[in-house]
Amino acid sequence: MIYIVPTFGVDLKNIHEILSVFPATMICLDVANGYTEAFVNVVQTVKTMYPNKILIAGNVVTSEMVEQLIVSGADIVKCGIGSGSVCTTRKQTGVGYPQLSAVIECADAAHGLNGRIISDGGCTCPGDFAKAFGGGADFVMSGGFFAAHDECNGSSSDDEPCSKYSFYGMSSEEAMNKYSGCVSSYRSSEGKCVSLASKGPVEGTIIDLLGGIRSACTYTGSKTLKELPKRTTFIRVTQQLNDVYK
Repeated sequence: MIYIVPTFGVDLKNIHEILSVFPATMICLDVANGYTEAFVNVVQTVKTMYPNKILIAGNVVTSEMVEQLIVSGADIVKCGIGSGSVCTTRKQTGVGYPQLSAVIECADAAHGLNGRIISDGGCTCPGDFAKAFGGGADFVMSGGFFAAHDECNGSSSDDEPCSKYSFYGMSSEEAMNKYSGCVSSYRSSEGKCVSLASKGPVEGTIIDLLGGIRSACTYTGSKTLKELPKRTTFIRVTQQLNDVYK
């Protein structure tokens, strides 16, 4: 018998209904903590029921769990815990992993099994995206970097864009109140809500991002993003002794 999380029956019904209307090619199983036997069993169940769909699962941050999820049926593993700009998991629980270290470790494990990874969180500038790809990420996921643009929800009217946008993590009190009705008594919020000034149209941000990644490829002699990890070397940066003794 396969043990599944209590709401999985409802979620599975929703998947059936969505796929009957919209023939999606990918299914994403997204939880804050991918280190549970129940989650692994869910991955196995969904892959068995939809073997021709690309299955994304996460989040995890270590090679062992990436390998477990891929062996269980995941095609792409989402990697990152506590690295998002509105995530407070590291402060609230003490749990987390440096994002670039997680990407390098998880990518090596995934690619050895012909799997792929998504780097989830931690990108605040174009150079962070380049580093994620250089570390071996196949995809990069970002929220805060794209938040507060004109295309985001939050306009006060159809004709007058907002000057401020609210951006919150999905484990924040705001998100749980909105989607679950409250913060459960047995847990606490692991996210926050921030107010961001309008950044204008997203086109300018995307152009800047693509320009930075292209330039990173030029500096490293990479013709494609796939070549970037092979031509990237990371160096640990430490404080200089003369700074310590000033």
